[in-house]
Amino acid sequence: MNIALVFAGGTGQRMRNSAKPKQFLELYHKPIIIYTLEVFEQNPNVDKIVIPCVAGWEGYLAKLVEKFGITKVDKILTGGKDTQESKMKALNYLKGICKDNDIVMLHDAVRPLITEKVINDNIQSVKEFGNGITAVPFTETGIISEDKEYTEKTIIRNTLYIAKAPQSFYFKDVYEAHLAGESMPYTITIDTCSLMTELGKKLHLVPCETTNIKITTPEDYYIFKALVDLRESQEIFGL
Repeated sequence: MNIALVFAGGTGQRMRNSAKPKQFLELYHKPIIIYTLEVFEQNPNVDKIVIPCVAGWEGYLAKLVEKFGITKVDKILTGGKDTQESKMKALNYLKGICKDNDIVMLHDAVRPLITEKVINDNIQSVKEFGNGITAVPFTETGIISEDKEYTEKTIIRNTLYIAKAPQSFYFKDVYEAHLAGESMPYTITIDTCSLMTELGKKLHLVPCETTNIKITTPEDYYIFKALVDLRESQEIFGL
């Protein structure tokens, strides 16, 4: 079984929008989270979707899921106070329905431009290598500065990658990793890739398009809109 864990626990403070958490902001009368869920819904290799949701919005999300016909949603959970707690709540729920070798894909509700290919490549990567970390090459010059004022060191960019999502694992591995992460600093456990690396796991990279953005700021929202418009134009003109 292949399960998508889609995290919708954030409040979106950097979006500077007080009315709704960012995952519920709409583009063309469709919430961002629905764009995300539709990609997993339409992929025949995805069996179930589980969503840890920001507290107080579970009922609202359930109505959206019904309205937009997202049938693979198995459970909407109340998210925790932080990412690690939300992940443990979700993984504890999955413990009741998963086998050790079921594949779990951890994804962000506000990363709606995920593609069918990247999902399939993640699943295949887990089957071949035991895990899959969606990533893109770093295209700028990396700089280290402890005091945030002066350059201390630059990093050769062809050795750097940006980890994105989904991040995919066998259930047993990701569950045990986050159990171990309960005693680790939040700066490590906030990202499963970081946690697994800290635990000494060798992780396999899965390439993706640079358009696989996370919508965090108002600028990201307008980039998302432009990319959606571009995709629609390409479909209309057969490009």
